[in-house]
Amino acid sequence: MTIFSNIKAFAANESGAVTVDWVVLTAAIVGLGLAVISSVRTGVGDLATDISTSLSGATVATLGELGVNQ
Repeated sequence: MTIFSNIKAFAANESGAVTVDWVVLTAAIVGLGLAVISSVRTGVGDLATDISTSLSGATVATLGELGVNQ
């Protein structure tokens, strides 16, 4: 075999193409996940602060305040 026939055989071999496809697909999914996390992070932090503020100012009603006679 000559060097050119080896190059033709290497170019025609598709056994690694599926692996490359899966690697690219996985990288795209991970990239999209990171983009979603970075865009949602600030909104979630603000919401958590609002919930914490609301809960810290809340009071618990006793049974007498609910209209139940003791």
